[in-house]
Amino acid sequence: MSENILLKMNNIRKEFPGVLALKDVSFELKAGEVHALLGENGAGKSTLIKILGGIYSSDAGEIIINGKVATIDRVQDAQTHGISVIHQELVLVPHMTVAENIFLGREPTKRGSRFVDFKKMNRDAKEILDPFELDIKPTDLIANLTIAQQQMVEIIKALSFNARILVMDEPTSSLSERDVDFLFENIRKLKRAQVGIIYISHRMSELMQIADRITVIRDGEYIGTRDSEEADSDELIAMMVGRQLTQYYIRTFGNPQEKVLEVKDLNAGSFLKDISFHLNSGEVLGFAGLVGAGRSELMKCIFGIDPITSGEIYVENELVNIRNPLDATKLGIALVPESRKSEALFPEQNVTYNITIKSLDEFIKGIRVNRAKEGAITREYVEKMDVRTPSFNQLVGKLSGGNQQKVVVGRWLATKPRILIFDEPTRGVDVSAKD
Repeated sequence: MSENILLKMNNIRKEFPGVLALKDVSFELKAGEVHALLGENGAGKSTLIKILGGIYSSDAGEIIINGKVATIDRVQDAQTHGISVIHQELVLVPHMTVAENIFLGREPTKRGSRFVDFKKMNRDAKEILDPFELDIKPTDLIANLTIAQQQMVEIIKALSFNARILVMDEPTSSLSERDVDFLFENIRKLKRAQVGIIYISHRMSELMQIADRITVIRDGEYIGTRDSEEADSDELIAMMVGRQLTQYYIRTFGNPQEKVLEVKDLNAGSFLKDISFHLNSGEVLGFAGLVGAGRSELMKCIFGIDPITSGEIYVENELVNIRNPLDATKLGIALVPESRKSEALFPEQNVTYNITIKSLDEFIKGIRVNRAKEGAITREYVEKMDVRTPSFNQLVGKLSGGNQQKVVVGRWLATKPRILIFDEPTRGVDVSAKD
């Protein structure tokens, strides 16, 4: 790791209506360093990164890049200064090729015309891909790549902007252990190329493995920085949550009673074959498997999103026909999906809308809307789930990823489900919120 400081963020301050999101936070990044940013959901990590990436402007403080004060008011400003943010939710276009995604919006054209020069584009993409020794060709469709390979395409796209500072937000949240190793191997290549990486994750074991330093922020304030070789996970967690967690996850034992769900010989598509299991009330039934093994597809079949080709589903010992999610909801089945942004959230709607959208019968009678009841439902589940929001009118898209997940869970809990399906529910959620 070089002592050359690529980035300094000094005394960054940001206020939103009703909440001080960042209180004079400072952070630095060296060339060839992985510097982890750690904090609870709503601690201010996303706000700090959005300021660095040009999505927000800070109210006070300064950003220094390569020893010079930088003004970053737009995403384009960040790119000009060699900063690229790789978000948790990938933004690649599935039906386009690797090269087309890398150069999207800035495709090379043939001399004297407006037509895309595909030969040059593929050649340029290959030049960027080659140093990583990936089993990826410029002409491969994104849809045919693994999640880990898609993530590498995002990284390579960022490097094509001559990025020297990469921000990686929860990069392993959807990866198998093998894919995590693949990603870390390539992160180490970036380090050797003197790229500085800001790494955001709630997975403590990963931070100890890949990070050189770890900075903790809590409630919008800088708490401290530790070298990963000297850091202790218990100390970092205490810094993050402001207290000692003597027991991270309290195991409770239910009293399994009657059978509430039974699946017999379920078949769907080409990947689910003769699946059978049953679930009792008061029981947590876990499903394990690699990414792409069919776990999510099975849950979508039970919830009526995807059709089954054969097999039977019983709810409370009665054979049911679940044709769509409405049928499932009426039977008391709820699904918290893997991808909250694309499958669960209404980002341009507020917290109240997102929590109560499945409970409309509770406060709408005919054309009359009981706003007091609507507000009571919202308040109950904001408090139960400890959603950190300045108000119930806050747009959900403006919340941190972990708080968005809490809203999704709160929505389904408000329906009083008999069967609750969680698909990767702790993705992007901190240790305290998991508890």
